[in-house]
Amino acid sequence: MTPRATGTIKSMATRKVTLSLDSGALEFAERAAKAHGISVSSWLSKAARREAVRTGYTPQRGQAASAAEADEAERTAAEKDMRAQG
Repeated sequence: MTPRATGTIKSMATRKVTLSLDSGALEFAERAAKAHGISVSSWLSKAARREAVRTGYTPQRGQAASAAEADEAERTAAEKDMRAQG
């Protein structure tokens, strides 16, 4: 497996891995990714970073930390918008 740069953070290395998801979780991920115009892989990466931060993981300094913090800020803003809409 050779890391390669992809996604919105150009120098963020990626690895190809095999995951098992229940069919419901995969359906949510596919629909959410499509709604945001990104790949399921990108959506799952962002979701994993957001969840890690939300549940208390403190990332190390660097690009992964910046990406996780940006994802968390995006999630917080989206929740605020949803609440404002009722």
